[in-house]
Amino acid sequence: MSYGQPRNPMDDLELKIKKMLSNPKQLLPLVLIFILIPVVSSSFYTVQPDEEAVVLRFGKYTETTTPGLHFKLPFGIDTAIKVKTKLVLQEEFGFRTTSTGGKRTSYSNSSFDGESLMLTGDLNVADVEWITQFQIAEPQKFLFNTRDPVQNIRDISEAVMRRVVGDRLVTDVLTVGRTEIANEAKQLTQEILNNYDMGVRVISIKLQDVNPPEPVKPSFNEVNAAKQEQEQAINQAEKHYNDVIPEARGQAEKKIAEAEGYAQALVNTAEGDAKKFSAVLKEYKKAPKITRERMYIETMEKVLRRMDDITVVDQQVSGLLPIYNSTKDVSGGKNAK
Repeated sequence: MSYGQPRNPMDDLELKIKKMLSNPKQLLPLVLIFILIPVVSSSFYTVQPDEEAVVLRFGKYTETTTPGLHFKLPFGIDTAIKVKTKLVLQEEFGFRTTSTGGKRTSYSNSSFDGESLMLTGDLNVADVEWITQFQIAEPQKFLFNTRDPVQNIRDISEAVMRRVVGDRLVTDVLTVGRTEIANEAKQLTQEILNNYDMGVRVISIKLQDVNPPEPVKPSFNEVNAAKQEQEQAINQAEKHYNDVIPEARGQAEKKIAEAEGYAQALVNTAEGDAKKFSAVLKEYKKAPKITRERMYIETMEKVLRRMDDITVVDQQVSGLLPIYNSTKDVSGGKNAK
């Protein structure tokens, strides 16, 4: 057994190459492999589930392919441009998001007043920040119908927002009109994009911060606070009104009912007296003398009952009349003389 120096692998490779070059038939498979690898790799492409691919042949649009594995002509004859058609894209106006990682979102400190400051219908200024969200519905139109589709979307969205805000009072823009503004801006933006045939579908327009400009913000906040106090006072007054008025109406209805009852009682009493008088008159006509005496006696009984001292004088007695004091009650009286 001999122990010589180990053979160099490069020497073995050099020997094999010399053998292949000396025999062209052995070199042909290797050449074919080197040719087929780039051909095969450039002839197939994969479209992901959230994508569509626009295929160009010599730079001219031919077709749009859906997700999956597809064939195309190699060597740059066909070119496939993949577009995210399921992804919701968004453009920010009046602010810029610099980072969304972690729990907090970071924003740029730069000023974008040129985008956000706009004139309202009553010639005031509002600082409006918003987001336009959209999807690419037709990739070939998005890529080729306009030169810079994203910038066009920004320009259209900003122009529409200025138009919508310019048709409203500043109080509506800053308070109750936000939803209506967003809906109208979305509709108008979609109409203009359709007119340009850009292949874009507007998902939503969301108003973020809507404020008065910084120099007048303190005054606006004071006015807003005063309006809130006014509304609170009105609500309290309405509540007091709702509490007091029903009670007052109830008292009034009670008084009316009592008055009606009293009036009815008087009517009933008067009717009773009238019936009683009619009955007495009827008896009086039958026996006038007896009726007069009975009425006289009844009247005297009522009168004497209310008197404390009673003095009876006989008309037939002449001269001085002896006075007789008596504690005996006469017809309910206390003393009789």
